[in-house]
Order: sequence, then structure tokens, then C-alpha cells
Amino acid sequence: MLVLGRKPGEYIMIDNNIMVKVVKSDEGHLRLAIDAPKHISIVRGELVDEKLAQQQKQ
Repeated sequence: MLVLGRKPGEYIMIDNNIMVKVVKSDEGHLRLAIDAPKHISIVRGELVDEKLAQQQKQ
């Protein structure tokens, strides 16, 4: 895992086609903008965790 510090307006590129940009940062709150090709799935972590928990119950 790579951990970076970024300020609003700064961004990182992943594999030359995914941009993750910090658009706002306030006292422990962070807003990110993610620009990726349509075939790339972007899902919030809590939804992934919820789905995994449901699968483990079955």
C-alpha cells in the first residue's frame, strides 16, 4: 500500500488512465474526485465490506 499526502487541487495517476484528485479537505473530512474509464468499477469501501459480510453469512 502506498500512502501519500496531497493538498486540494493535487492528484495522483494510476496506470496513466485513472486520476484521483483531492477536491476538498476540511478538519478530518476529505473529498476525492476519481476519473477512470467506464469499464473500471469504483465502489465505496463500506459497500464492499457489507457485501463480503453478507456472503460470509450464507
